[in-house]
Order: sequence, then C-alpha cells, then structure tokens
Amino acid sequence: MGRSRRTLPEELLLLALDPTTGTTAQPQSLDLGLAGAQLVELALAGRIAPDGDRIAVVVPRPTGDPTLDCALELLRRRGAPVRAVHWIGGPRLGLRQTYLSHLERCGMVHAVEGQMCGVLPTTRYQATDNAISREIKARLDSAIRTGVPPDPRTAALAALAHAVGLGKHLYPGNEGRSSRSRLRDLIRHDPMGGLVAHAVMDVQNGVGAQPRRAAAGSAGRPPAGARTAEPARGVPAQPRRAGMARAVAH
Repeated sequence: MGRSRRTLPEELLLLALDPTTGTTAQPQSLDLGLAGAQLVELALAGRIAPDGDRIAVVVPRPTGDPTLDCALELLRRRGAPVRAVHWIGGPRLGLRQTYLSHLERCGMVHAVEGQMCGVLPTTRYQATDNAISREIKARLDSAIRTGVPPDPRTAALAALAHAVGLGKHLYPGNEGRSSRSRLRDLIRHDPMGGLVAHAVMDVQNGVGAQPRRAAAGSAGRPPAGARTAEPARGVPAQPRRAGMARAVAH
C-alpha cells in the first residue's frame, strides 16, 4: 500500500489530539474508532469488503503496514465474515498507544513526560507540526462548507469523527452546531465508512445482538439515516469488553 499518505487511523488520532494539552479527546470511544478506521483503510486498500453488516476478507495479501496487516491476519483467521460490531467491540488493548508511538517514530508527534499529582508518571503527545492536523480538518471543513460529496476517504473520516464524538471537539459551542450536524450527515457518502461508524456507535450503546436493517453494502446504500444510533428495543445489551479504554495517553 505504500506510505505516500497517512492512514485513516493516523488521521483520526491527529484530529483527536489537543494541540494545547497533548491529550486525546474522547479517549474511550476513540479506541473503538481506531479499530473501525483500520477496517475502512483495509477496505480502501481492497483487502476487505462489506457483506451485509459483516466484514469479509477478499484479498489476504499484506498491505505493508504492520498494524493494518495484523488486523487483516486476525480477520483472515476467523475463516468467515465477521460482524463489524463484534470486531470493533472486541479487545483492543494498546491500539491507541500503538498509533501514538508510530506517529512519534514518524516525527509527527513527540512525547512529553510529566507527573500527575506530583507522583504518577504521565505521557502526553504534542504535534510537531500543527499544519498536518489543520490540513486534515480543512478537508472536513471543505466538505461541510461546500456541500459537494467528498471523496470516500474524507467521507469515512467524517463518519468516524462523528461516531466517536469528535464533533464538539472540532466544532465547539453553539456556533459549531450546524457544522456538527453537517459532519454527521457526511456519513451517507461512503457505505463502508457508514457501516463502521454505525458499528462504533452501536458498541457504545450496547447494541450488537441483531443485524442492522438495510446494512451498508447489501444494496449499495449507506445504513439507514445519518442520525446517531440508538439502542434497539428488545435487543439485550452486550457487556463492555475489558481493555477497550486503556492506553497511556488520554
């Protein structure tokens, strides 16, 4: 796949990184979003494809990205398409830290060691060049402002940003309300991004026992509506998986 451009997990993490505090917004849901972003990136690389509300491996050939290839191999070992909500809701211990360390090796962030309450060691991450984050956000701003259907990568990034709750981080206050609404609406422009974004929201809401109606990919349409998913009536909530919200940086 090459390294000529940043992957969606990297871009989502850079969007979530606060340039002032060095912490990440929405850390718990961000872990889910990174797992979902891996699925979208693998789909863009032609390695997986949606099969109703499930994810199927279509080309098991490695991409050249070690973290993505690890996810691809785990999907391949399943031997059958896996529901997106089950994959995203599975244990992802250390995924955020893996990507933070990767961004540090690439020179896009640097670690700042500190202490909490003067005792507990902490690690925060500062962007080395805020222009990168501004360029990523500018793509979202353009899609929101112009109303022109964005490319699949930008549409998927918007869907994931909405799903993990970055709207209030990117477009705060009452003045950002319309932008947050348009960010949510961009979910309909990429079926795979829509499928994954809804799966991320379903995991947060404890929904996952039954397939979603009109799932993305089954008829070339995104999941029904562009609204935030709500728990389905009569569907038993699944327990949250351990390790879903643990990482060094917040």
